[in-house]
Amino acid sequence: MHHAGAGPCGTSTGRRWNAAQAYSESKLQVTALALTLARAWPDVLSNAVDPGWVPTKMGGAGATDDLELGYLTQTWLAVSNDPAATVTGGYWYHRRRQTPAPEARDPAFQDQLMNRLATLTGIALS
Repeated sequence: MHHAGAGPCGTSTGRRWNAAQAYSESKLQVTALALTLARAWPDVLSNAVDPGWVPTKMGGAGATDDLELGYLTQTWLAVSNDPAATVTGGYWYHRRRQTPAPEARDPAFQDQLMNRLATLTGIALS
């Protein structure tokens, strides 16, 4: 869903509320945050995971992805000693590295997001 997002957080003011767009933008922002952390702290493993559209309360019964595969990628990245899992700066879907949205990979977009987050929280990434 992050591919449908646009803009760093707090830039959508003035538009009509659209829940799907807001969700997509939050996914873009969290993906960009994970990739920013990987860039800023290369010794820390930071990745983004797309669990897919899974049958949960939020996803609903019609969701087409496998619930187990959704969390297995997160677990694999967190605790595995597999060299394929001990990487940083990746975007993953079902234990396969994918290409994230161009904005999420763009250092200028990442910096704009981090500046906006620092303004909102009073905490800057160092």
